[in-house]
Amino acid sequence: MKLFTLPNFITLGNLICGCLGIIMVFNSAYENASILMLVALILDFLDGFVARLLKISSEIGKQLDSLADVVTFGVLPSIIIYKLIENSDIQPEYLKYSAFIMAGASALRLAKFNIDTRQSDSFIGLPTPANGMIVATFPFLINDYGKIGEIVNNPWALICYVLVFSFLLNAELPLFALKFKNFSWKDNKMKFIFLIASVLLILAFKLAAVPLIILIYILLSIAVMKSKKPIS
Repeated sequence: MKLFTLPNFITLGNLICGCLGIIMVFNSAYENASILMLVALILDFLDGFVARLLKISSEIGKQLDSLADVVTFGVLPSIIIYKLIENSDIQPEYLKYSAFIMAGASALRLAKFNIDTRQSDSFIGLPTPANGMIVATFPFLINDYGKIGEIVNNPWALICYVLVFSFLLNAELPLFALKFKNFSWKDNKMKFIFLIASVLLILAFKLAAVPLIILIYILLSIAVMKSKKPIS
């Protein structure tokens, strides 16, 4: 059993980013917490990529990855939403704790992922990093995007978000995975088109594009599955 491998250290970097992000939220440095979540997302991609490159993937690496993701993309986004609701004048005040439904849903989704053999090459339900990155945009949208920020900062909108996306995390919803066994256009056409479209949307709309990108990701996956074409 190899514990001290490069992929595992990268995964631990993901976990540490999540822990530091939680501290940032309680210090009211919401944007710094979001930046740490973005760094963690990069590390979450790299650990699997490096493991496949070095051919040292292991069961413990898979379990460690999910444990890190629970903190960074489950607990941290829930705490961001909890603090945003707490800063509002919502009544009764205990409604702010509804934010942690998402943390529970994220943990359940990751536990299911680890034993669901259907998810080796694709996903069933929204991946926790995708949900986390939407929440990571909230502090920036609130500070810099006027009317959009007002909608995002509405406590009732936040509670609705928690309920809808907690459902999506565990829904029987087939979604393609951005995993590359090689980099040929033929084998990865869908992924390359999605990535190019995502970059163009970010260039056009900046952070406001992230929720739109996730929506396109969901709709594109549904369209492909309904057409009964294999996801590449």
